[in-house]
Amino acid sequence: QVRLVESGGGLVQAGGSLRLSCAASGLSLRDYDVAWFRQDPGLERRFVAGISRSGGNTGYGDFVKGRFTVSRDNAKNTAYLQMNSLKPEDTAVYACATTRYGHTWSTSSYEYATWGQGTQVTVSS
Repeated sequence: QVRLVESGGGLVQAGGSLRLSCAASGLSLRDYDVAWFRQDPGLERRFVAGISRSGGNTGYGDFVKGRFTVSRDNAKNTAYLQMNSLKPEDTAVYACATTRYGHTWSTSSYEYATWGQGTQVTVSS
């Protein structure tokens, strides 16, 4: 069974940091590009960051550039999202996703085949 499981979310004060993890099982993560999206109630998923299979190509949503860093460790079958300088408006559920086999990461959530359930990030002011 293919699964993505996020962890590392929580409550943090503004200006703080969190590191989210996305652990894959049932697939070899090295074969897929990975992205992080945020999910706000009643809104479309919003692209946060994407990373290629090798890790050599990354991209970010405008609202996180310079603050968040996406990475991966294919040997551990895990991707990460380092979140620094957090703001109250970063509060959301963050979910990771993998592309369809052979596809490149995209800012569109429709390009992703497998999703985790997400982890809640809450930033207090």
